[in-house]
Amino acid sequence: MPAPLSSLEAAALAAVDETAIGRMLLDLLAVPSVTGSAAESELQHLLADHLRRLGLDTDLWSMDLPELRAASGFPGTEAPRSEAWGLVGHTPAGDDGPTVILQGHVDVVPPGDPAQWHGDPFTPRTAGDVVHGRGACDMKAGVVANLAALAAIRACGARLRGRVAAHFVVSEEDGGLGAFGTLHRGYTGDACIITEPTGGTLVTANAGALTFRIEVPGKATHGSTRYAGVSSVDAYLRLHEALARLEARRNVGPDPLMAEYPVPYPLSVGTVRAGDWASSVPDLLVAEGRLGVRLGEDPEQARAELEECVARACERDPWLSGHPATVTWPGGQFASGRLPADSVLRDVVHDAYADAVGGPRMPERGAPYGSDLRLYSAAGIPTLHFGPGDVRLAHGPREQVRISEIVTVARTLVLAVLRTVGTK
Repeated sequence: MPAPLSSLEAAALAAVDETAIGRMLLDLLAVPSVTGSAAESELQHLLADHLRRLGLDTDLWSMDLPELRAASGFPGTEAPRSEAWGLVGHTPAGDDGPTVILQGHVDVVPPGDPAQWHGDPFTPRTAGDVVHGRGACDMKAGVVANLAALAAIRACGARLRGRVAAHFVVSEEDGGLGAFGTLHRGYTGDACIITEPTGGTLVTANAGALTFRIEVPGKATHGSTRYAGVSSVDAYLRLHEALARLEARRNVGPDPLMAEYPVPYPLSVGTVRAGDWASSVPDLLVAEGRLGVRLGEDPEQARAELEECVARACERDPWLSGHPATVTWPGGQFASGRLPADSVLRDVVHDAYADAVGGPRMPERGAPYGSDLRLYSAAGIPTLHFGPGDVRLAHGPREQVRISEIVTVARTLVLAVLRTVGTK
């Protein structure tokens, strides 16, 4: 049963402004903040203005990219970039209470083929309670929920014993540079809620994902005498079959939090490039993809398994045994992450949700994708995901979110923050 609300909690929930939420979401979606683009930086400056208007102490800084790339634990990136802006806003230091972090990334993936969208991906479209556009659920809705919760806490006049901080980060989609740089600057906390889309569930763990590149050699000849050469495409197909068998082995007996997924730890090849002339036998194929990392698995072990798989497949092939494929690991490298079993954050958010919506607690699960959760967890900050939207709609032309979901998440965040940091 939902617990009775204090008068302060009731006032804070009443201060969650649905109209302002809708307006803010449309504003953020109109900024095409693709990972690594100038608009990504533009959005950080826009959000800094919002944090200042909320009365938060605001730190907006240009990250030292060479320093971060040389730092231990750098997560890697894929998108080229010449700058990256960090942004943290926080309430003044309280007495003796903890610090709760509300975190969200501002970057989005490219929209893909414009013909598959109903209009411009960066001109948000509203249909009743639903807003469509690139970044709607992944994860500008979550950023808006964080801002709405902070605004409601301020509006109700809460005097906090602890501190609440907003971390808005770049480059989550291609590795986590923004979160890494924020933690590297010294920002920390006692709990962190990342408002990634979780579709009415609580995500307390996420798998990792490692970007790999496989280069497969061939022997070029004229297409009319292809039998005199070796197609790198044909050679790669044998490796592709071996990778499929590796994926099957790595998904036997998953952690219970991941058991609901048909493939908890996918091995997916995303790009394949070969040849430079239609009537030539291709002498090089480059395949890039992502390797899922199991919960609790050392990423080095995952890398070793894929490298061994490719090496053994090459040994069994007449051509590749003498001309083996090479494996490298460019781009983003996501380890897995998990909320500690004894963390009170799980129950705090569960109860806050039940009290905010007047219903039962949420189901709990893990997520099959990498995220910033693993960076905050590795820094010793108990972290989970809870946010608006359905991740199955992310990265696609049907990306959308319901305003009502953002309201529910914002109301839940309000209660979770007030109960964790404490009030005077």
